[in-house]
Amino acid sequence: MAINSMTGYARVEGTHEAGDGAGDWQWSWEVKSVNGKGLDIRFRMPGGFDALEIPARKLIGSKLGRGSLSVTLAVARRSAVKALTVNRELIEQILELQTTLEAEGKIYPSPPRLDSLLSVRGILETEDDPVQDTEQKEALLAALLAGLGDALDALAGMRADEGGRLAEMLSTHLGTLAGLSASAKDTADLQPEQQRERMKQQIAELLEQSPPVSEERLGQELALLATKADIREEVDRLDAHVAACRDLVASGGVIGRKLDFICQELNRESNTICSKAASLALTNIGLELKSTVEQFREQVQNVE
Repeated sequence: MAINSMTGYARVEGTHEAGDGAGDWQWSWEVKSVNGKGLDIRFRMPGGFDALEIPARKLIGSKLGRGSLSVTLAVARRSAVKALTVNRELIEQILELQTTLEAEGKIYPSPPRLDSLLSVRGILETEDDPVQDTEQKEALLAALLAGLGDALDALAGMRADEGGRLAEMLSTHLGTLAGLSASAKDTADLQPEQQRERMKQQIAELLEQSPPVSEERLGQELALLATKADIREEVDRLDAHVAACRDLVASGGVIGRKLDFICQELNRESNTICSKAASLALTNIGLELKSTVEQFREQVQNVE
């Protein structure tokens, strides 16, 4: 399996024959995807198409593992014919008000004109759900859902292409980490002499204390200094973490969270190597390790 990025964009357009003589439907899906801890989906759909959300979520979940998605649906009649309804209740209220005003002598009696009534805001309304026939509506929703599937396939293709480039960058960073780990081990082999001089100085300071330090305390201090100077365990763990990352990158799939966890361990070992460094050369290697781990982690944040 390959690595997928969580960043991508796709837009798909299409038409659907309505079959009611009022004109075909024209639709478009727009899907945007960015980084996310899980699979977070936000929909924007026109009124009357809310029934699509549940099957759309299932479809997205079957194709994508992680990411923050913005899904937008636009639907319109190609003929631009809109279904209208007359608000009869509002007309009755207007007529009742006219009768009241006439009785009070505030206006002259006159029959209401149709064009005047229709010009009142709210008399003519566009139906939220213009598809009244059940079979036609089910066919339209099925066509729209199929269109979303095409958009998701296009999005997945873009995320896969970006994932291929991510895999190359991750492999490069892991190669750099492996090289720095080897350099740290070689440099650490030169530390005994430098550490020996530091121990001599610290032993002299301990012996000058009053009262004198006991041999047992002196042995404990020497053992502690020797332990602090030894980075072999950190280097071994660092190598093991790098190997684990390489295995994950090679296996592919939804590995972003696993890689992110290992990044924390890589950073911990790099910090410890820096703290144990007894030479400027090893300190510089430790700092380079920290910088490379951070670059690696930044790329990992976009892995599905």
